[in-house]
Amino acid sequence: MDKNMTTPPAQMGRGRGVPAVKPKDMKGTLVRLWQLTAGHRKGLGWVLLLSALASGSAVLSPYLIGRVVNCIDSGNPGILLMAALAALYLGDWLIRFLQQFFMATIGQRIILHIRKSLFAHMEKLPLSFFDTRQHGELMSRLTNDVDNISATISDSLTQLMMYGFTIVGIFFVMVSMNIWLTAIALFAVLLIFLLTRAVTKRTKVLFRQQQAILGKLNGQVEESISGITMVKAFGQEREMVDKFVENNDAFCQVATKAQIASGYLMPMMNVINNLTYVLIAIVSGVMAVNGRLTVGEISSFLLYSRQFSRPFVDIANIYNNFQTAVAGAERILEIFDEACEPEDVPGARSAAEICGAVSFRNVTFGYRPDKPVLRHIDLEIPAGTRVAVMGPTGSGKTTLINLLTRFYDVQEGAILLDGHDLRHYRLGELRQAFGVVLQDTALFGASIRENISYGHENVPMEKIVEAAKVAGADGFIRRLPQGYETVLHQGGAELSQGERQLLTIARAVLEQAPIMILDEATSSVDTVTEQHIRRAMLTITEGRTSFIIAHRLSTIRDSDLILLIRNGRIAERGTHQQLMALEGEYAQMYLTQMGQI
Repeated sequence: MDKNMTTPPAQMGRGRGVPAVKPKDMKGTLVRLWQLTAGHRKGLGWVLLLSALASGSAVLSPYLIGRVVNCIDSGNPGILLMAALAALYLGDWLIRFLQQFFMATIGQRIILHIRKSLFAHMEKLPLSFFDTRQHGELMSRLTNDVDNISATISDSLTQLMMYGFTIVGIFFVMVSMNIWLTAIALFAVLLIFLLTRAVTKRTKVLFRQQQAILGKLNGQVEESISGITMVKAFGQEREMVDKFVENNDAFCQVATKAQIASGYLMPMMNVINNLTYVLIAIVSGVMAVNGRLTVGEISSFLLYSRQFSRPFVDIANIYNNFQTAVAGAERILEIFDEACEPEDVPGARSAAEICGAVSFRNVTFGYRPDKPVLRHIDLEIPAGTRVAVMGPTGSGKTTLINLLTRFYDVQEGAILLDGHDLRHYRLGELRQAFGVVLQDTALFGASIRENISYGHENVPMEKIVEAAKVAGADGFIRRLPQGYETVLHQGGAELSQGERQLLTIARAVLEQAPIMILDEATSSVDTVTEQHIRRAMLTITEGRTSFIIAHRLSTIRDSDLILLIRNGRIAERGTHQQLMALEGEYAQMYLTQMGQI
């Protein structure tokens, strides 16, 4: 029974392979985690009952072994007692199997709920949340931290419950058998507790250093893989490897110290347990000589003493894993604490039938309140106007679009759409009123057909092909192995940047939104493709309010209104002819690009 009762601590430590990370508020986090899993804990009571039964068999088996020893010592074979002991072991196996079965089912159901809730919440967070955090770190919370909780619920939680019942049960049995022998066993437990506290105080610092270096190492690996093209282009392979080796060596050194320090714990605990075992054997032997204990009672107590101290050793390992899981839960709850995009105001307006008249009223905005990017923007744009926005890098062009689509809300002033504040529209419908083509293409691991029809279900193939033709993408699509059914991988890495851009333009063509936004749509294409895109832009912006951000002035000269933004303000505005006649900054830039200066 002693061998079956516990998992070897060394195996437990390696099984998880994660050093303990101390949570900031364990009690508060556990309360919130309990509330988060409400309605998904059905069956946990059965696990608790099975844990009590499993610990009951652990408490009862040494007693039966002692009775069997007494029977054999008196010349009685004790067949019934041995049969009862065998039945107890068989029942213990069945109980543990059912315990693991229920816990695995409940644990995975809880983790499914947590992961779904977390992903759903992340989808509701504003763009500012993702702009200020590393995407790899957020992915780690959704995967690694949730997996730590899963492992703890499925494994460590059942062990803790069973050990708790076992320790209490064995303690009362030992006290009832002999108070002095119980005192010896308690003294050994006290020594183990003090030893564990002293060792973990040292290893906690080392494990924190190990995690910090590991995070740095993971970040470097992610950078190396995502930027492998640039690394090779600049011939930095050797430097990248040297930097990796440096961080890897540092991690190895700290990890070695941490493992050596924690490795002191188990041998010293075994020494304490073995000395305690010998001491109890000697004292109980003296008592047996004096007639105060039988041989069977000695056997039972020795088994009880071993089973009493062993759970404390395992609990120390489980507690480390438990702390890591709670720390991961804190990181998850931090995301849940982030404010979602603002709720629609009471009586919010529908954006299903908007015309597209846009008005900026004294708009000021900065990603940091103390550093405004746009300052006092006043602008009136009638519906159906084709507006081109230009200016140097960092002048606030893209910020203007982020405010218009309500990825961010203005800090001062207001933006009106058809005469009503953007914040008074239903946000979901408002976003659907915009067709967007960004400088950074966003394609998904799906077929080209599905990428073009993204956001729309059951779109006829004829409309998808028509949209691709308007965007100038039909030709290269048909040259692909499966044509429109070709599945893209890694964001369309198998396509050129220009081809990816044409697909996003085809997506915008299919959108048929009343307001079109094209942010540097021609920045990554050749001159011939630019002409295709320019014709496509004229088609999709015809009769729609359109905002075109471009550095190539040849693509915006046909716009109804051109805005030159500098230092967060509108420096010049007008048509191409008006701005050329003004002979200002726009005219200078245009003549330079046309090679006339």
